[in-house]
Amino acid sequence: MPIFEYICKECQHEFEALIFGTQKAECPKCQSKKLEPQLSVFAVSAKSGSSSQPSRQAGPCGSCGDPRGPGACSMKDFN
Repeated sequence: MPIFEYICKECQHEFEALIFGTQKAECPKCQSKKLEPQLSVFAVSAKSGSSSQPSRQAGPCGSCGDPRGPGACSMKDFN
């Protein structure tokens, strides 16, 4: 399940979305499908040649601050 980051061209809202199969993303704020894809931090590769650097774990979602991590605001609650 890849996570994609977008900026809505209609309302300028920045968000992350989990995309399944041929599903198309839409802005959660205005429901527009006119989106500008953004470079995801997950697409960037970093060399880990040194073990002296601490490991980094994913923090809260960059769009909404959800503590479950990036893309969590796009996920349905299963509770």
